[in-house]
Amino acid sequence: MPSPKPMVQDGFEYREMNDAEFAQYEIDQVKAGEQVEKDLAKASAKASAESKLKALGLTDAEVSALLG
Repeated sequence: MPSPKPMVQDGFEYREMNDAEFAQYEIDQVKAGEQVEKDLAKASAKASAESKLKALGLTDAEVSALLG
C-alpha cells in the first residue's frame, strides 16, 4: 500500500494533495535536497580554505578579509 499523500489546508478544510499538487511537492522536495547539498558543500569548502590559510600563518582578520 503506497504511503498517503501529505495533507494541505484548503480554506477551512484539510484534504489530501491531488496528483498535480503531489507531483509538484515531490519536485520541490528534490530541489530542496539539492540546495541543502550545495549549501553544505559550500560551507565545507569555505572551512577547508580557512584552515589552509591559517596553516599558512594568516591571522583570523586576514582570513576574514580574504574570504569575506
